[in-house]
Amino acid sequence: MNAVVTGATSFIGTHLIRRLLKEGVHVYAVIRPGSSNKKALDTVAEESEREKQNGQQAARIHVIESELSQLDALDEKIPKPCHLYFHLGWDGSGSDNRKKGDVQHQNAVYALRALEGARKSGCSRFLFSGSQAEYGICQSLMTEDRECRPVSEYGKAKAFFYRQAVDSIARWKKEDPKLELEFIHTRIFSIYGPGDHPGSLVETCLDTFLRGETMKLGACTQQWNFLYIEDLVEALWTLAVCEAPAGYRGEPGEDGIYNLAADRDATMPLSAYVETMRKLCGGRGSCVYGALPPNAEGQANLIPDIEKIKRKTGWNPRISFEEGIGRILETEKKAGRELL
Repeated sequence: MNAVVTGATSFIGTHLIRRLLKEGVHVYAVIRPGSSNKKALDTVAEESEREKQNGQQAARIHVIESELSQLDALDEKIPKPCHLYFHLGWDGSGSDNRKKGDVQHQNAVYALRALEGARKSGCSRFLFSGSQAEYGICQSLMTEDRECRPVSEYGKAKAFFYRQAVDSIARWKKEDPKLELEFIHTRIFSIYGPGDHPGSLVETCLDTFLRGETMKLGACTQQWNFLYIEDLVEALWTLAVCEAPAGYRGEPGEDGIYNLAADRDATMPLSAYVETMRKLCGGRGSCVYGALPPNAEGQANLIPDIEKIKRKTGWNPRISFEEGIGRILETEKKAGRELL
């Protein structure tokens, strides 16, 4: 089996590629021309090669350089048919760029070009990394059939892509009834794990606490939900290879949307997650809540419902927040950092 992964050097991208290689999937990893992050893929490839030397058959990473704006021509650079396409590439996902409408809309346009490239390449399933930001400011359970009222430009662009994608696929299938292209739109919640961006809340908290310093935060009273990176990539793999969702053929609707988050009982006030991290760091450091102003877009609550993916694929999150943080700390320890 062959798969395309855009955004290949990202936090999610590198972990996903590791998972695909373990399944024997040959990966066409799409990176920006001259990307300085290519070394992340070199590390993944070396790990895969060591497994091969240990008697396991290792698949390969084929690095493809392409701008996001040129993904509709990706079939010209990939010599073999690809069954799966994971579109993770998205410019301007940082907090400041999420507010820029022109940047985010352009990302949606590029994503539609990726979908076109997937069609031209003969892909049978296209998985898109949507976001919980598509729902907007919520105070209650977030199910896939909930009306989306995104506030951030980032969330608006992700939701716009979804609407355009299902319309495009419906049109293509009307023109060619034999077209076999399924669209899975994942709405990803808060992800954490080894290799996360240094500026993420989890990484910042751990770094601050381990140095015995004070973490200044907002009120942290909002409901939150964290999913460990390995559970996320397992969900993506499961969606990639499971049977097609019953009745879904690309028509507008909610059948192809899946929330990817931890279980409902893992949802709790954000401050509880922060205190758990401080405890696991040996009680070092301290927190000052309310020191930062509230988000100008409003306080977002993450209260995801994941019953749909559990029901349709059998996937379940396995790694608790405590275990996940423990794994991050162990990774830090192996890297030579003195933790306790």
